[in-house]
Amino acid sequence: MLIKVLLLLVFFAVMLTIGFICRKNSTDVNGFVLGGRAVGPWVTAFAYGTSYFSAVVFVGYAGQFGWKYGIAATWAGIGNALLGSLLAWVVLGRRTRIMTQHLDSATMPQFFAARFGGKSLKIAASVITFIFLIPYTASLYNGLSRLFGMAFNIDYSVCVIVMAVLTGIYVIAGGYMATAINDFIQGIIMLIGISAVVVSVLNSQGGFMASLNGLAAITDESVSSAPGVFASFFGPDPVNLLGVVILTSLGTWGLPQMVQKFYAIKSEKAIAKGTVVSTIFAFVVAGGCYFLGGFGRLFSDRIDIAANGYDSVIPTMLSGLPDILIAMVVVLVLSASMSTLSSLVLTSSSTLTLDLLKGHVIKDMNEKKQLLIMRALIVVFVAISVVIAIVQYRQNVTFIAQLMGVSWGALAGAFLAPFLYGLYWKKATKTGVWCSFIFSTLVMLANMFMRPSFPKLIQSPINAGAFCMLAGLVIVPLVSLITKKPDKELVDNAFACYDKEVMVHQSTSLSDDETVA
Repeated sequence: MLIKVLLLLVFFAVMLTIGFICRKNSTDVNGFVLGGRAVGPWVTAFAYGTSYFSAVVFVGYAGQFGWKYGIAATWAGIGNALLGSLLAWVVLGRRTRIMTQHLDSATMPQFFAARFGGKSLKIAASVITFIFLIPYTASLYNGLSRLFGMAFNIDYSVCVIVMAVLTGIYVIAGGYMATAINDFIQGIIMLIGISAVVVSVLNSQGGFMASLNGLAAITDESVSSAPGVFASFFGPDPVNLLGVVILTSLGTWGLPQMVQKFYAIKSEKAIAKGTVVSTIFAFVVAGGCYFLGGFGRLFSDRIDIAANGYDSVIPTMLSGLPDILIAMVVVLVLSASMSTLSSLVLTSSSTLTLDLLKGHVIKDMNEKKQLLIMRALIVVFVAISVVIAIVQYRQNVTFIAQLMGVSWGALAGAFLAPFLYGLYWKKATKTGVWCSFIFSTLVMLANMFMRPSFPKLIQSPINAGAFCMLAGLVIVPLVSLITKKPDKELVDNAFACYDKEVMVHQSTSLSDDETVA
């Protein structure tokens, strides 16, 4: 117990110290929201990864999908690394940094307004962000109850409040820079922790080959009659597994708190290095989480899914580990939760302040007042997420849990296609963007309230979210081609940053050639 408590105290002390040290970087809006657009590649890559993989992935998704698909659940981790990290950085990183800096946009709603024109898009995007980030924020506390009960035997409410208060303090004090540096430290903890846990759990079952053979011997007639299906390459249900891969991988392309990392990175050279670091991080953390969860059925004699749900799978697998490893797991899950929580509350507060309140509700808002309101809203968002998490835990409110599952699909479905086409395609129109917003939001809300009436393939919120993202990629260009063309001046202004960059690059190349000659 002493080891566990000491590790937690050191962890919390480091987080708070960094928050107060970074106060000098958060004296204006640009510094508080984006770290002055001067964040290095390693810190940005780790901030991206830790915001991506929260306790929801480690405890919830890894346990649930590992139980359903066996070792094939590892494909979700591989997809997260290749699609959610590598391809996202390659496709979005450079263009996002260049265009958002040129348009002077610090949030995704600001980007939509500057790129497509009109305040209505900015307001709509900020409302969607606010509505669906709050339940997602509350979901980050999932899994902490069982792990803290196992490690400390303390009340879940105490754990949630302590974690929320400490996260709120360092975000309010140091803004984006404090969040990013803490994410870097938390990312190192996650890398070491998940590696140690995977090795220890497999060793407890006789090693990798013995664990794989044991998994191959398990059968579940309610899932599949095929022998060894949980140890097979694609598992018992490859179609639904594909939906998981798409939602959890492609979804990052449209999430405001993920894309914002590209706004803040300091240079194009940093983007190239960050791409490599982020991909390796995702392979280890996401791949490790889902790989670990794939062996959950080896512990089926101690797990009652009907009574305790999928969140009980990972804690049960870890319960027999040595105290030092359990302490590391607790810090790992806290790191995963606090890093994502800090990113979400900063995104929520900045979006609501800059895109909804500024100029609409509060007409005269100078920089000092903007910072004050953002800091106050961080307190509000953290408090709301704590209340929702405790109410859900105490009252077993399933409605809130469903809304959490829908939030990723709604946000990514609404924003992915408009953001991607906004960066690359001059013919994308405001009407096409509106259609993407409306379609995905309505489909995901309908999925929550009228799930049985949906086709079987998209009854799951996971598959419905994947469907919305893919549908948006079709809806935006189709609607754009049959509606009024976008304003030429607006488009030329947005894409002028690329033309300017090409001219600078050609000029530099010419100078180099002359020097060589």
